Amino acid sequence: MTAYFDDLETRSADARAAAQLEALNANLARNGMAPLADLADLAALPVLRKSELSARQKANPPFGGLPVVNAVHIFQSPGPIYEPGGISHDWWRMGRFLNAAGIGKGDIVQNCFGYHLTPAGMIFENGARAVGAAVVPAGTGQTELQARAAHDIGVTAYAGTPDYLKIILDKAEAMGLALKITKAAVGGGALFPSLRQEYADRGIACLQSYATADLGNIAYESAAMEGMIVDEQVIVEIVTPGTGTPVAPGEVGEVVVTTLNPDYPLVRFATGDLSAVLPGQSPCGRTNMRIKGWMGRADQTTKIKGMFVRPEQVAQLVEAHSEIVRARVIATRDGEMDAMTVRIEATGGDAGAYARSVSDLLKLKGAIEVVAPGSLPKDGLVIEDQRKYD
Repeated sequence: MTAYFDDLETRSADARAAAQLEALNANLARNGMAPLADLADLAALPVLRKSELSARQKANPPFGGLPVVNAVHIFQSPGPIYEPGGISHDWWRMGRFLNAAGIGKGDIVQNCFGYHLTPAGMIFENGARAVGAAVVPAGTGQTELQARAAHDIGVTAYAGTPDYLKIILDKAEAMGLALKITKAAVGGGALFPSLRQEYADRGIACLQSYATADLGNIAYESAAMEGMIVDEQVIVEIVTPGTGTPVAPGEVGEVVVTTLNPDYPLVRFATGDLSAVLPGQSPCGRTNMRIKGWMGRADQTTKIKGMFVRPEQVAQLVEAHSEIVRARVIATRDGEMDAMTVRIEATGGDAGAYARSVSDLLKLKGAIEVVAPGSLPKDGLVIEDQRKYD
Protein backbone atom coordinates (compact mmCIF):
# COMPACT_ATOMS: atom_id res chain seq x y z
CA MET A 1 0.00 0.00 0.00
CA THR A 2 1.21 3.54 -0.80
CA ALA A 3 0.24 6.79 0.87
CA TYR A 4 -1.89 7.84 -2.11
CA PHE A 5 -3.82 5.77 -4.60
CA ASP A 6 -2.47 7.87 -7.49
CA ASP A 7 -1.12 11.34 -8.33
CA LEU A 8 -4.62 12.71 -8.90
CA GLU A 9 -5.20 12.97 -5.16
CA THR A 10 -2.50 15.62 -4.67
CA ARG A 11 -2.77 17.67 -7.88
CA SER A 12 -3.38 21.40 -7.90
CA ALA A 13 -6.86 22.88 -8.05
CA ASP A 14 -6.16 24.30 -11.53
CA ALA A 15 -4.95 20.96 -12.88
CA ARG A 16 -7.98 19.21 -11.41
CA ALA A 17 -10.44 21.75 -12.85
CA ALA A 18 -8.90 21.57 -16.33
CA ALA A 19 -8.95 17.77 -16.39
CA GLN A 20 -12.47 17.57 -15.02
CA LEU A 21 -13.78 20.10 -17.54
CA GLU A 22 -12.30 18.06 -20.41
CA ALA A 23 -13.81 14.82 -19.09
CA LEU A 24 -17.13 16.55 -18.37
CA ASN A 25 -17.44 17.92 -21.90
CA ALA A 26 -16.71 14.46 -23.31
CA ASN A 27 -19.55 13.03 -21.21
CA LEU A 28 -21.89 15.90 -22.14
CA ALA A 29 -21.24 15.03 -25.78
CA ARG A 30 -22.13 11.39 -25.05
CA ASN A 31 -25.43 12.67 -23.65
CA GLY A 32 -26.06 14.89 -26.68
CA MET A 33 -25.46 18.07 -24.67
CA ALA A 34 -23.40 21.15 -25.59
CA PRO A 35 -19.93 21.65 -24.05
CA LEU A 36 -19.31 24.09 -21.21
CA ALA A 37 -16.67 26.81 -21.00
CA ASP A 38 -16.27 26.50 -17.24
CA LEU A 39 -17.17 24.04 -14.50
CA ALA A 40 -19.30 26.74 -12.87
CA ASP A 41 -21.62 26.60 -15.90
CA LEU A 42 -22.69 23.13 -14.79
CA ALA A 43 -25.14 24.79 -12.38
CA ALA A 44 -27.28 25.90 -15.33
CA LEU A 45 -27.96 22.32 -16.49
CA PRO A 46 -31.06 20.42 -15.31
CA VAL A 47 -30.94 18.10 -12.30
CA LEU A 48 -31.74 14.42 -12.81
CA ARG A 49 -33.69 12.91 -9.89
CA LYS A 50 -34.17 9.24 -9.01
CA SER A 51 -37.90 9.46 -9.70
CA GLU A 52 -37.22 10.82 -13.18
CA LEU A 53 -34.58 8.17 -13.85
CA SER A 54 -36.99 5.44 -12.74
CA ALA A 55 -39.70 6.80 -15.05
CA ARG A 56 -37.26 7.01 -17.95
CA GLN A 57 -36.16 3.43 -17.37
CA LYS A 58 -39.73 2.19 -17.38
CA ALA A 59 -40.31 3.96 -20.70
CA ASN A 60 -36.99 2.89 -22.21
CA PRO A 61 -35.53 -0.12 -20.36
CA PRO A 62 -33.16 -0.89 -18.89
CA PHE A 63 -31.19 2.38 -18.55
CA GLY A 64 -33.67 5.03 -19.67
CA GLY A 65 -31.89 5.82 -22.93
CA LEU A 66 -28.70 6.97 -21.22
CA PRO A 67 -25.51 6.25 -23.20
CA VAL A 68 -24.35 3.22 -21.19
CA VAL A 69 -21.43 1.19 -22.58
CA ASN A 70 -19.28 -1.70 -21.32
CA ALA A 71 -21.93 -2.93 -18.86
CA VAL A 72 -20.92 -6.34 -17.52
CA HIS A 73 -23.47 -6.47 -14.69
CA ILE A 74 -26.96 -5.05 -14.30
CA PHE A 75 -28.19 -4.41 -10.75
CA GLN A 76 -31.58 -3.55 -9.29
CA SER A 77 -32.16 -1.05 -6.49
CA PRO A 78 -35.47 -0.05 -4.86
CA GLY A 79 -37.71 1.97 -7.15
CA PRO A 80 -36.90 -0.11 -9.08
CA ILE A 81 -33.85 1.51 -10.63
CA TYR A 82 -31.38 -0.48 -12.73
CA GLU A 83 -27.68 0.33 -12.60
CA PRO A 84 -24.91 -0.90 -14.88
CA GLY A 85 -21.65 -2.22 -13.48
CA GLY A 86 -18.22 -2.69 -15.02
CA ILE A 87 -15.19 -4.77 -14.11
CA SER A 88 -12.37 -2.55 -15.34
CA HIS A 89 -9.79 -1.26 -12.84
CA ASP A 90 -11.51 0.55 -9.95
CA TRP A 91 -14.70 1.08 -12.00
CA TRP A 92 -16.64 2.38 -8.96
CA ARG A 93 -13.52 4.14 -7.57
CA MET A 94 -13.77 2.28 -4.26
CA GLY A 95 -10.09 1.32 -4.42
CA ARG A 96 -9.23 4.93 -3.64
CA PHE A 97 -11.16 4.67 -0.36
CA LEU A 98 -9.77 1.25 0.60
CA ASN A 99 -6.24 2.55 0.03
CA ALA A 100 -6.99 5.52 2.29
CA ALA A 101 -8.25 3.03 4.90
CA GLY A 102 -4.89 1.24 4.84
CA ILE A 103 -6.10 -1.82 2.94
CA GLY A 104 -3.86 -3.30 0.26
CA LYS A 105 -1.73 -6.26 -0.76
CA GLY A 106 -1.52 -8.90 1.93
CA ASP A 107 -4.93 -8.04 3.35
CA ILE A 108 -7.89 -10.39 3.29
CA VAL A 109 -11.17 -8.45 3.21
CA GLN A 110 -14.38 -10.01 4.52
CA ASN A 111 -16.89 -8.29 2.25
CA CYS A 112 -20.22 -8.25 4.09
CA PHE A 113 -22.07 -6.07 1.60
CA GLY A 114 -24.88 -7.77 -0.29
CA TYR A 115 -24.26 -9.48 -3.62
CA HIS A 116 -27.92 -10.19 -4.41
CA LEU A 117 -29.33 -7.81 -7.07
CA THR A 118 -27.92 -4.68 -5.41
CA PRO A 119 -24.36 -3.65 -6.38
CA ALA A 120 -22.71 -2.94 -3.00
CA GLY A 121 -20.95 -6.30 -2.80
CA MET A 122 -19.46 -5.97 -6.26
CA ILE A 123 -18.57 -2.31 -5.66
CA PHE A 124 -16.33 -3.20 -2.72
CA GLU A 125 -14.98 -6.35 -4.35
CA ASN A 126 -13.91 -4.33 -7.40
CA GLY A 127 -12.21 -1.84 -5.08
CA ALA A 128 -10.41 -4.61 -3.17
CA ARG A 129 -9.05 -6.01 -6.41
CA ALA A 130 -7.84 -2.54 -7.35
CA VAL A 131 -5.64 -2.39 -4.24
CA GLY A 132 -4.48 -6.00 -4.50
CA ALA A 133 -6.37 -7.40 -1.50
CA ALA A 134 -7.99 -10.84 -1.39
CA VAL A 135 -11.74 -11.04 -0.81
CA VAL A 136 -14.02 -13.32 1.17
CA PRO A 137 -17.38 -12.73 -0.60
CA ALA A 138 -19.37 -13.16 2.59
CA GLY A 139 -22.47 -11.10 1.84
CA THR A 140 -25.00 -10.58 4.62
CA GLY A 141 -26.29 -12.83 7.40
CA GLN A 142 -25.19 -16.24 8.74
CA THR A 143 -23.15 -14.54 11.46
CA GLU A 144 -21.82 -17.74 13.02
CA LEU A 145 -20.40 -18.85 9.67
CA GLN A 146 -19.01 -15.34 9.14
CA ALA A 147 -17.17 -15.44 12.46
CA ARG A 148 -15.82 -18.93 11.76
CA ALA A 149 -14.61 -17.92 8.29
CA ALA A 150 -12.93 -14.77 9.60
CA HIS A 151 -11.04 -16.86 12.17
CA ASP A 152 -10.12 -19.79 9.91
CA ILE A 153 -9.02 -17.68 6.94
CA GLY A 154 -7.22 -15.02 8.95
CA VAL A 155 -9.29 -12.07 7.74
CA THR A 156 -7.52 -8.75 8.38
CA ALA A 157 -10.11 -6.24 7.12
CA TYR A 158 -13.88 -5.84 7.14
CA ALA A 159 -16.11 -4.18 4.54
CA GLY A 160 -19.81 -3.72 5.26
CA THR A 161 -22.33 -1.64 7.15
CA PRO A 162 -21.00 0.01 10.32
CA ASP A 163 -23.00 -2.03 12.82
CA TYR A 164 -22.62 -5.52 11.37
CA LEU A 165 -18.94 -5.75 12.25
CA LYS A 166 -19.86 -5.52 15.94
CA ILE A 167 -22.27 -8.43 15.51
CA ILE A 168 -19.48 -10.55 13.99
CA LEU A 169 -16.99 -9.54 16.69
CA ASP A 170 -19.44 -10.33 19.48
CA LYS A 171 -20.32 -13.68 17.91
CA ALA A 172 -16.66 -14.60 17.52
CA GLU A 173 -16.04 -13.69 21.16
CA ALA A 174 -18.95 -15.85 22.28
CA MET A 175 -17.56 -18.73 20.20
CA GLY A 176 -14.06 -18.29 21.66
CA LEU A 177 -12.58 -17.36 18.28
CA ALA A 178 -9.73 -14.85 18.06
CA LEU A 179 -9.93 -12.60 14.99
CA LYS A 180 -7.19 -10.65 13.23
CA ILE A 181 -9.33 -7.80 11.90
CA THR A 182 -7.52 -4.47 12.34
CA LYS A 183 -9.11 -2.40 9.55
CA ALA A 184 -12.70 -1.64 8.61
CA ALA A 185 -14.08 0.16 5.55
CA VAL A 186 -17.75 0.86 6.12
CA GLY A 187 -20.67 2.50 4.36
CA GLY A 188 -24.40 2.19 3.84
CA GLY A 189 -25.33 3.73 7.18
CA ALA A 190 -24.28 6.18 9.85
CA LEU A 191 -21.06 5.46 11.75
CA PHE A 192 -21.80 6.73 15.24
CA PRO A 193 -18.84 8.05 17.27
CA SER A 194 -19.51 5.59 20.09
CA LEU A 195 -19.35 2.66 17.66
CA ARG A 196 -16.15 3.92 16.03
CA GLN A 197 -14.62 4.25 19.50
CA GLU A 198 -15.66 0.72 20.41
CA TYR A 199 -13.86 -0.57 17.32
CA ALA A 200 -10.80 1.51 18.17
CA ASP A 201 -10.81 0.03 21.67
CA ARG A 202 -10.74 -3.40 20.03
CA GLY A 203 -7.75 -2.43 17.87
CA ILE A 204 -9.70 -1.76 14.67
CA ALA A 205 -9.29 1.45 12.64
CA CYS A 206 -12.69 2.16 11.09
CA LEU A 207 -13.17 4.64 8.24
CA GLN A 208 -16.30 5.34 6.21
CA SER A 209 -17.16 6.20 2.63
CA TYR A 210 -20.14 7.87 1.02
CA ALA A 211 -21.24 6.02 -2.09
CA THR A 212 -24.40 5.19 -4.02
CA ALA A 213 -25.39 2.39 -6.35
CA ASP A 214 -25.77 4.82 -9.25
CA LEU A 215 -22.57 6.80 -8.79
CA GLY A 216 -20.10 4.60 -6.97
CA ASN A 217 -17.80 6.31 -4.50
CA ILE A 218 -18.54 10.00 -3.98
CA ALA A 219 -16.39 10.87 -0.95
CA TYR A 220 -14.37 9.07 1.68
CA GLU A 221 -12.52 9.48 4.95
CA SER A 222 -8.77 9.28 5.28
CA ALA A 223 -6.81 8.61 8.46
CA ALA A 224 -7.06 12.36 9.22
CA MET A 225 -10.81 11.85 9.83
CA GLU A 226 -11.57 15.51 9.12
CA GLY A 227 -14.56 15.39 6.80
CA MET A 228 -14.85 13.31 3.65
CA ILE A 229 -12.65 13.93 0.62
CA VAL A 230 -14.50 14.11 -2.69
CA ASP A 231 -13.45 11.45 -5.19
CA GLU A 232 -11.34 12.55 -8.15
CA GLN A 233 -13.76 11.29 -10.81
CA VAL A 234 -16.91 13.10 -9.70
CA ILE A 235 -17.99 16.72 -9.48
CA VAL A 236 -20.00 17.46 -6.34
CA GLU A 237 -22.36 20.41 -5.93
CA ILE A 238 -24.34 21.32 -2.83
CA VAL A 239 -27.69 22.83 -3.86
CA THR A 240 -30.88 24.05 -2.24
CA PRO A 241 -33.02 20.88 -1.76
CA GLY A 242 -35.47 20.31 -4.58
CA THR A 243 -33.65 22.74 -6.90
CA GLY A 244 -30.42 22.91 -8.86
CA THR A 245 -29.27 26.16 -7.32
CA PRO A 246 -25.93 25.97 -5.44
CA VAL A 247 -26.01 27.10 -1.81
CA ALA A 248 -23.48 29.51 -0.30
CA PRO A 249 -20.16 27.89 0.70
CA GLY A 250 -20.50 25.98 3.96
CA GLU A 251 -24.31 25.88 3.95
CA VAL A 252 -26.16 22.58 4.20
CA GLY A 253 -27.91 21.47 1.03
CA GLU A 254 -28.62 18.53 -1.24
CA VAL A 255 -25.70 16.65 -2.79
CA VAL A 256 -25.81 16.68 -6.60
CA VAL A 257 -23.16 14.63 -8.37
CA THR A 258 -21.85 14.53 -11.93
CA THR A 259 -19.80 11.44 -12.62
CA LEU A 260 -16.93 11.49 -15.10
CA ASN A 261 -17.25 7.75 -15.78
CA PRO A 262 -17.55 7.46 -19.59
CA ASP A 263 -19.35 4.12 -19.28
CA TYR A 264 -22.25 5.63 -17.31
CA PRO A 265 -22.16 9.43 -17.66
CA LEU A 266 -24.73 10.74 -15.18
CA VAL A 267 -24.99 14.54 -15.23
CA ARG A 268 -26.18 16.45 -12.14
CA PHE A 269 -27.70 13.40 -10.45
CA ALA A 270 -29.53 14.36 -7.25
CA THR A 271 -28.74 11.97 -4.42
CA GLY A 272 -31.41 13.22 -2.00
CA ASP A 273 -28.71 13.39 0.69
CA LEU A 274 -27.77 16.46 2.70
CA SER A 275 -24.22 17.65 3.31
CA ALA A 276 -22.06 20.79 3.31
CA VAL A 277 -18.63 21.77 2.02
CA LEU A 278 -15.78 21.99 4.51
CA PRO A 279 -13.26 24.80 3.90
CA GLY A 280 -9.59 24.07 3.33
CA GLN A 281 -7.78 20.83 2.59
CA SER A 282 -7.37 17.61 4.50
CA PRO A 283 -4.27 17.31 6.72
CA CYS A 284 -3.55 13.99 4.99
CA GLY A 285 -2.30 15.88 1.93
CA ARG A 286 -5.17 15.10 -0.43
CA THR A 287 -6.13 18.35 -2.13
CA ASN A 288 -9.68 17.86 -3.35
CA MET A 289 -12.75 19.48 -1.84
CA ARG A 290 -14.13 18.01 1.39
CA ILE A 291 -17.71 17.60 2.55
CA LYS A 292 -19.00 17.00 6.06
CA GLY A 293 -20.39 13.61 5.14
CA TRP A 294 -23.96 12.37 5.26
CA MET A 295 -26.16 14.80 7.24
CA GLY A 296 -29.63 13.37 6.58
CA ARG A 297 -32.07 13.22 3.70
CA ALA A 298 -33.46 16.06 1.65
CA ASP A 299 -36.65 14.04 1.28
CA GLN A 300 -38.27 11.29 3.34
CA THR A 301 -36.22 8.52 1.79
CA THR A 302 -34.22 6.96 4.62
CA LYS A 303 -31.40 4.42 4.80
CA ILE A 304 -32.05 1.67 7.35
CA LYS A 305 -29.65 -1.23 7.87
CA GLY A 306 -27.82 -0.14 4.73
CA MET A 307 -30.94 -0.19 2.52
CA PHE A 308 -32.92 2.78 1.24
CA VAL A 309 -36.60 2.88 2.18
CA ARG A 310 -38.63 5.19 -0.05
CA PRO A 311 -42.12 6.69 0.28
CA GLU A 312 -43.14 4.84 -2.88
CA GLN A 313 -42.47 1.51 -1.15
CA VAL A 314 -44.65 2.49 1.80
CA ALA A 315 -47.41 3.40 -0.66
CA GLN A 316 -47.08 -0.03 -2.27
CA LEU A 317 -47.52 -1.63 1.16
CA VAL A 318 -50.77 0.30 1.73
CA GLU A 319 -52.03 -0.65 -1.72
CA ALA A 320 -51.23 -4.33 -1.16
CA HIS A 321 -53.83 -4.69 1.62
CA SER A 322 -57.33 -3.24 1.31
CA GLU A 323 -57.76 -3.03 5.08
CA ILE A 324 -54.69 -0.76 5.52
CA VAL A 325 -55.62 2.94 5.76
CA ARG A 326 -52.16 4.41 6.27
CA ALA A 327 -48.68 3.25 7.26
CA ARG A 328 -45.57 4.84 8.72
CA VAL A 329 -42.03 3.47 8.84
CA ILE A 330 -40.11 4.54 11.96
CA ALA A 331 -36.31 4.24 12.06
CA THR A 332 -34.71 4.02 15.51
CA ARG A 333 -31.60 2.63 17.16
CA ASP A 334 -31.30 -0.55 19.23
CA GLY A 335 -27.94 -0.08 20.89
CA GLU A 336 -25.50 0.39 18.01
CA MET A 337 -27.80 -1.13 15.38
CA ASP A 338 -30.58 0.25 13.22
CA ALA A 339 -34.11 -0.88 14.01
CA MET A 340 -37.32 -0.47 12.01
CA THR A 341 -40.93 -0.39 13.14
CA VAL A 342 -43.81 -0.28 10.67
CA ARG A 343 -46.90 1.25 12.27
CA ILE A 344 -50.01 0.33 10.31
CA GLU A 345 -53.46 1.88 10.58
CA ALA A 346 -55.84 -0.89 9.68
CA THR A 347 -59.37 -2.11 10.29
CA GLY A 348 -58.01 -5.56 11.09
CA GLY A 349 -56.06 -8.02 9.02
CA ASP A 350 -53.20 -10.39 9.68
CA ALA A 351 -50.03 -8.91 11.22
CA GLY A 352 -48.08 -11.85 9.82
CA ALA A 353 -49.26 -11.06 6.31
CA TYR A 354 -48.28 -7.43 6.84
CA ALA A 355 -44.81 -8.54 7.97
CA ARG A 356 -44.36 -10.64 4.85
CA SER A 357 -45.38 -7.70 2.65
CA VAL A 358 -42.95 -5.42 4.49
CA SER A 359 -40.14 -7.90 3.88
CA ASP A 360 -41.07 -8.26 0.20
CA LEU A 361 -41.64 -4.59 -0.58
CA LEU A 362 -39.16 -2.82 1.71
CA LYS A 363 -36.51 -5.58 1.50
CA LEU A 364 -36.12 -5.37 5.29
CA LYS A 365 -37.62 -7.01 8.35
CA GLY A 366 -39.06 -4.91 11.16
CA ALA A 367 -41.50 -4.87 14.02
CA ILE A 368 -45.17 -4.55 12.99
CA GLU A 369 -47.58 -2.47 15.06
CA VAL A 370 -51.23 -2.45 14.01
CA VAL A 371 -53.13 0.59 15.33
CA ALA A 372 -56.69 1.83 14.94
CA PRO A 373 -57.59 4.14 12.04
CA GLY A 374 -56.91 7.77 12.96
CA SER A 375 -54.05 6.91 15.33
CA LEU A 376 -51.17 8.17 13.15
CA PRO A 377 -50.39 11.91 13.11
CA LYS A 378 -51.69 13.72 10.03
CA ASP A 379 -48.38 15.43 9.31
CA GLY A 380 -47.69 13.97 5.88
CA LEU A 381 -44.84 11.76 7.07
CA VAL A 382 -44.69 8.16 5.89
CA ILE A 383 -41.05 7.64 6.97
CA GLU A 384 -39.93 9.03 10.32
CA ASP A 385 -36.24 8.91 11.30
CA GLN A 386 -35.90 9.15 15.08
CA ARG A 387 -32.18 8.37 15.13
CA LYS A 388 -29.76 11.00 16.45
CA TYR A 389 -26.54 11.73 14.57
CA ASP A 390 -24.68 14.01 16.98
